[in-house]
Amino acid sequence: MLFQKRELVMSSNPLFVYPEAYIQYLIHFHTDRDFFECHEILEEYWKENPDDGNGDVWVGLIQLAVGLYHQRRGNLGGARKMLASSLHKLTTFALNQWGIDADTFISSLQSRLVHLEEGSTGYEDLNLPIADPGLLERCETQAKKKGWVWQTSSPMNDESIVQKHLVRDRSEVIRSRQAEIEKRAHRRSLS
Repeated sequence: MLFQKRELVMSSNPLFVYPEAYIQYLIHFHTDRDFFECHEILEEYWKENPDDGNGDVWVGLIQLAVGLYHQRRGNLGGARKMLASSLHKLTTFALNQWGIDADTFISSLQSRLVHLEEGSTGYEDLNLPIADPGLLERCETQAKKKGWVWQTSSPMNDESIVQKHLVRDRSEVIRSRQAEIEKRAHRRSLS
């Protein structure tokens, strides 16, 4: 349980708080460009907080990271599918609520989708237009403490980032899946 509900960051709106998982997603998204990690962080938070009323936002942001991961690797079909689904899930209201300039973001993502539909194979980094100054400051400050550069370019030659699904240590995932299989088998044996 990496991120819990109590790990929240106040937004510029004193009645609204940002979960720490969201902050970490934004930091990875704009610094090391580790979209696989963005996906992992937000998916874990979403699964641990299924009733927070923000499922479409979390899924939309997860799909955005996955779509960019695919596009950067040259999987254009996967990129189109994920980015289109992300665009469908991330409403103007939700984006604005979560500190993102919705109009700028939607326009940028629509343009990217048009280029992909036209067969463009080039990749350019996408920066989320963070409209909440408090959110932006928090992200930039935490990134700087880690020694990371805000809005840096994707490390296209770093296989540990660009091809992470192929080179990462999967031992924890395998153990977790095996534990689930054993749990289900045990439940079936009790019925």
